[in-house]
Amino acid sequence: MTTNTTIATQEFLQLYRGLYPFFREAWEREQVDALKEMRWRFLTGDGKVNLTVGTAPSGGDGRLVKKVSGTGDRGNEDKRLNDEEVWRLLLDMNTAAVLIHEIGLKQSTACAALLYWPVWKHGVPLSEVKKRFGAEVELLLKGLLNVNRFSDKKGAVESENYIKLLLSMAEDVRVVFIMIARQLQLMRDAKELTAQGRLDLSVESIYLYAPLAHRLGLYSIKSELEDLSLKYTDRERYDYIAHKLNETKRSRDRYIEEFIKPVSKRLDKTGLKYEIKGRTKSIHSINNKLKKQKIEFESVYDLFAIRVILDSPAELEKAHCWQVYSVITDMYQPNPKRLKDWLSIPKSNGYESLHITVMGPESKWVEVQIRTRRMDEIAERGLAAHWKYKGVKEESTLDSWLASLRESLEDSGSDVNQKLTDFKLNLYDEEIFVFSPKGDLFKLPKGATVLDFGFAVHTNVGATCISGRVNGRNVPIRYQLKSGDQVEINTSSNQTPKQDWLSFVVTSKARTKIRQLLKEEAAKQANIAKETLQRRMKNRKIEPDESHLMQLIKKLHYKTVTDFYADIASGKLDVNWVMDRYLELENKDAEGRDAYPTVSAEQFTLKTPVREESGGDELIIDQNLTGIDYRLAKCCNPIFGDEIFGFVSSQGIKIHRVTCPNAHDLFSRFGYRVIKARWSSPTGSSSYTIVLRVIGNDQLNIVTNLMSIISKEEGVQMRSISIDSNDGLFQGNISVTLANTSMLERLIKKLKAVKGVKSVERLN
Repeated sequence: MTTNTTIATQEFLQLYRGLYPFFREAWEREQVDALKEMRWRFLTGDGKVNLTVGTAPSGGDGRLVKKVSGTGDRGNEDKRLNDEEVWRLLLDMNTAAVLIHEIGLKQSTACAALLYWPVWKHGVPLSEVKKRFGAEVELLLKGLLNVNRFSDKKGAVESENYIKLLLSMAEDVRVVFIMIARQLQLMRDAKELTAQGRLDLSVESIYLYAPLAHRLGLYSIKSELEDLSLKYTDRERYDYIAHKLNETKRSRDRYIEEFIKPVSKRLDKTGLKYEIKGRTKSIHSINNKLKKQKIEFESVYDLFAIRVILDSPAELEKAHCWQVYSVITDMYQPNPKRLKDWLSIPKSNGYESLHITVMGPESKWVEVQIRTRRMDEIAERGLAAHWKYKGVKEESTLDSWLASLRESLEDSGSDVNQKLTDFKLNLYDEEIFVFSPKGDLFKLPKGATVLDFGFAVHTNVGATCISGRVNGRNVPIRYQLKSGDQVEINTSSNQTPKQDWLSFVVTSKARTKIRQLLKEEAAKQANIAKETLQRRMKNRKIEPDESHLMQLIKKLHYKTVTDFYADIASGKLDVNWVMDRYLELENKDAEGRDAYPTVSAEQFTLKTPVREESGGDELIIDQNLTGIDYRLAKCCNPIFGDEIFGFVSSQGIKIHRVTCPNAHDLFSRFGYRVIKARWSSPTGSSSYTIVLRVIGNDQLNIVTNLMSIISKEEGVQMRSISIDSNDGLFQGNISVTLANTSMLERLIKKLKAVKGVKSVERLN
């Protein structure tokens, strides 16, 4: 047996030995045996397996596949599984392990994750699952089957399947816990994928799964998904930050120890049971801070946070947390603007903690998080941990959020992509807390208006809202609320929703309901307009033909028939003018039919259309490409050989590099508008302009040497050069034209070899 085989065997057996006792804790032996039969049936009687390393199955997710074979007690029968089955087995076992150990879910959820593949692929009936494992496992599997197409898609998020996933979450949130755990495992194994496969998986993670993990309180999983996505989409940036963090680890540890030592002495005197530890920010969050604030790594002061975890009984949790707050603020100067009290009013995902920022040693700001052991487990494992502490805190906030989610997503009249955008915007939003006149608490996203509050109370209240009273003062409907406001809604029966309301409401429920009401009103007006057009055509003795009418609507550039009739209703289109255009189109069509020559049956030849074979939905970039409006993005200036993707904008398709500074934002906010793209074979005449930044010692003839190398390089032409010298160093921006990345890499290598040159990098 080879080393790889041994490692694979150990990995499998370790997973099996970790899962088997877990099920034995709560299940009868018959249930465990049934699970083994369905999912681990290849195991021999003595538990031995034989594993050999193979290759990834075609169409699989790309991790190393372990071929599993063994002999049982029944006549040395070979129980070999194929590559895909083995890969699925290991994926499902790892997913179950994540659900158990990292999220903290119970046997039913882990069982559903293990049985998903046998039920979907091998047709194990749900009735058998229900009989052996109960209705709970059956319900979870139904949810997983609803989104199976989504789970096996790679590339940009599929809108319709996205909706299915979210609706399944509203039905039973554990379905999404399983999907998140599976995605995390796929990302951990993604190093075995192709570059395109890693990119597709990263897009899904950053666009869908990381925000969902955030909303569900799985902060550690969210951070890992974001870090891995950055690793696979911008490896250079990831490695840079990781290297810097490693370089500064010793100084961070020393500072944390210096901060904690006096705090521990004071806390020991209080008699509280506690634990203090430091936590470094994720690479993804550090990268966001560097990009947003446009600063260097050394300028980031809040690379870490101090966490105080208390062992307190439920009835004393808040009192002990505020006691620790008092101790720390007595020792270090607090920043009152950065006090975050999630003890009094927890987040909707169950997160409870007290965050303060204090001036620590060496005049550095330090964030301190104060929470109990229960709160910390909820913070690490999210909503899943609530079931463990049922009764300690109400879960009505989760219920209300899921109800709101289902209400907004089940509106069949709304555009799918718009619903996704609205929902995505609410995932990361900070919350504010406002009160009704009766004292009822409402949680709304930051920036919510009086109108958002009206729709949160009831659809009819929002639809007839004319103004509000905030803390006893009259305010307009677009007034932005703040935490602690008491809000009263003024309504009028004459009020109807307006199109401009969509420009300032922020909640997905308000947006969905406004669009729904506007469409209902537009549909009423459209029906009236349709009847008017039909009556006028009848008066002019025009027999309407549906095909001609649809042709006219398309010719007038209307996306829907409703929009066409809505413009007639509003007066934008004159009925008589429409009928004249209809007659012109009908007459033109009749003339065309008359002019077409008649051919006898003997002379007729059927022409078989030629189908163009395609390797999927992929844009092939060629300078000779016609019929498609595309352009190279100026923000990253891609050239032949760069890994690229297409982005559908209002100005056509824009081609970006995968490492474009705007790529992350485009993937996360508009993943459904991203399309695959690749370069065609080079034509030889293609040329692209790029800018190189060269830094080196300001010595004699160094610039002349650089220009000489560029001029001698075949296929490379220098467009411009600008040099700036300061303190013995020079920095120059050199603009050149070349054909592909191979030329670029060769040129950069030669420029770096020039004596005195310190660095050469591509700016765009």
